[in-house]
Formats: sequence, C-alpha cells, structure tokens
Amino acid sequence: MSKKVILAFSGGLDTSYCAKYLSETLGYEVYAVTVNTGGFSKEEEKELEKKAFNLGVKEYRCVDAQEDYYNSCVKYLIFGNVLKNNTYPLSVSAERTIQAQEIAKYAIEIGADAIAHGSTGAGNDQVRFDLIFQVMCPDVEIITPIRDLSLSREEEIEFLKNHGYEMEFQKAQYSVNKGLWGTSVGGKETLTSRNYLPEEAFPSQIKETQPSELEIEFKKGEVVAVNGENFEYSVYAIQKIEKLASAYGIGRDIHVGDTIVGIKGRVGFEAAAASVIIKSHHLLEKHTLSKYQQMMKSQLSDWYGNWLHEALFLDPVMRNIESFLNDSQETVSGKVFVTLHPYRFILNGIESKHDLMSDKFGSYGEANRAWTGEDVKGYTKIVSNSLNIYHQINK
Repeated sequence: MSKKVILAFSGGLDTSYCAKYLSETLGYEVYAVTVNTGGFSKEEEKELEKKAFNLGVKEYRCVDAQEDYYNSCVKYLIFGNVLKNNTYPLSVSAERTIQAQEIAKYAIEIGADAIAHGSTGAGNDQVRFDLIFQVMCPDVEIITPIRDLSLSREEEIEFLKNHGYEMEFQKAQYSVNKGLWGTSVGGKETLTSRNYLPEEAFPSQIKETQPSELEIEFKKGEVVAVNGENFEYSVYAIQKIEKLASAYGIGRDIHVGDTIVGIKGRVGFEAAAASVIIKSHHLLEKHTLSKYQQMMKSQLSDWYGNWLHEALFLDPVMRNIESFLNDSQETVSGKVFVTLHPYRFILNGIESKHDLMSDKFGSYGEANRAWTGEDVKGYTKIVSNSLNIYHQINK
C-alpha cells in the first residue's frame, strides 16, 4: 500500500508543486487539507478543492477553524491588547499555530505516515509548522520539498508543466495572506528598510470618506455587540467591525521585527478590526481595572505575544497566562464609542457600570470627596521618609 501524507494546502505555487511531487515522485497518497482561519469564502473553498483534485490528490478537506481560532487564541490577544513591537496584532503568526494543530489532528485521525508543508527555509512558518508537528505527532515524518530542495520558482513551474498541470503561473506583484485577525501584505517595498507600500497593494481600498460613529459593546472582555446589533459569536462581531472599518483604510502599517531564524523582517498588513478592537478594549480596561492589574497584564501580555510569535503556543506557561487574562476580564464590560475617519479612528469615550472614574470619590484636579488635605500631608510624609534618609546621607 502507498504511504499516506497530509499536505497543508493553500493552492499557491509551492503547495501545488508539493502535491505533484509527493504523489508522482515520492509515490505517496496525498491528503490535502486547507485550514480556514477566516481567509476563505465558500466560493474560494470550492476552487481550492477543484485545484487539489486536478493536482491528483486522493482526498481533500477544508477545516473551518474560525471559532477554534478565536476561542483558543484571538480572544487572548484581545484580553492582552497584544501588539508585537507596539505595532503588529500577530495576524499571521497566530493563525499558523492553529492551522498546524488542525493538520496534526487530521494526520493522527487517518494514521498518516508523513506531513508536508510548502514553507521555504527563510521564514518563520517553517518553525511554527515543524514545532507543532513534532510535539503533537512526533512519530510522523515531516517532508518539506521547497525547503529541502532549495527550489526556485522557475523550477517549480517547469516541474508542474512537465507533469501535465497548467495554472496561472504569473507571480502576483504582492503576496497577500488573509485571516480573521488581519491580512499580511508583502512586496518589493517590504524587502527594503526605506519604502512604504503603495495604496494599491492593500486589498481593502477606501470606499468611505465621511466620518461615521461606531459603538462596540464588550462583555467580560469579549465583543458581543456592534452598533446595537448583538452577536452570538464574537467571530461575527469581528467580521462586522472589519467590514465597517476597512472601508476607511484603517489598520494599515508595516511591522518590523526579529524573526525566529535570527534575521530582521518587514511585512505590511491591514488589520482594521484588530486595530479598532484592541484600542477600544484597552481604553475600557483603563476605566475598569486597577493600576496594578493593568501593570501586570501589560508584562504578561508581552510575553504571551512573543511566545506565540516564536511558535511556543503549546508551552504550558501559555495556559497559565491565559488563566490570568481570563480572570482579569471579570469587570471589563461596557460600551466604547468610536468615530471612523479615512486612515484613522478616534476613541471618544466609554460607558460602564464598572467605570472606576467616578465623581463620587473626587474629580481629578477639581475636588476631593473621599480624603482631606491633612490625609495627603500625612501620606506624603511617610512615603517620602525613606527618600529623605537617602538624600540626607548622600548629599
């Protein structure tokens, strides 16, 4: 019997090459699987299935992992207000980990002998896929033809043509990877340190120019309503905000960071929903969390984002941080009011029954109702005591 190989299939040139190479050169039965983390419509799923069978795969499966992706990952990126290097909402690095897990589960389910992916040897994704596979199914061989054979684009195209497969081989000017939590955009400009991406490189072109109001309601840190419309699942609320905010070209930027393999990398992205939700959530937390909750959350959230980016999602410390983040959201409920403009948005304010900014206790710079001037004098005397000793000794 032929050996079974699971192929992580995106339908692009690299995974199309892998499908043919694995079956016709290595003799595997190829089980192609696409994991939808918010990047494919039903029509696109059908096209991928058609393409996979035209490439000669034995079976094709598209796994809808949007809800799992949200519940196991995106939710905590919101709770933690996670922006890598204060910029990037981890759009791609987050979803790769979830995709790899779904592929590993499928490999275990059908008793696969091997798993294959189309990553090159130059980026982060090879580490993310390999690491998850090695942990979840350590006895399954990992095959990476593009990385191992150091293939050029021209060599892949020639191989496919020689094996009777024709596709649109013209390389797109910009590579686009779309998901629930954002879309990455790569091109010639991102290979430099100097140039910004042109307007036409971004998938969502500006359709709205007049300002509009957006109301986001959170319940224990999760988005539950948009402009008064309630959503059973937060995934749908995120998609609604994405549709409204992307029409203004909101959430565009270029992320510069350190890759897992040790080089600096630059990638463009647009993440309208992620940008608006994270900033709105953060504002609500400023009103509803204590000073030290915010301080501790900031530190743990940075670690969470970094370890997720570095492919360490399965480390048990991540579950520990998630427990903290879950608990921290108990009072993070209320509405945030936003105004959308072309390329930007304004956070106008919040309403929450948990708002700690209450004039019942005092108004900043105006009136004190819960303490006296004598209380402040005594407090500052004690607090300054150790500093006074230090500076008197060390004049």
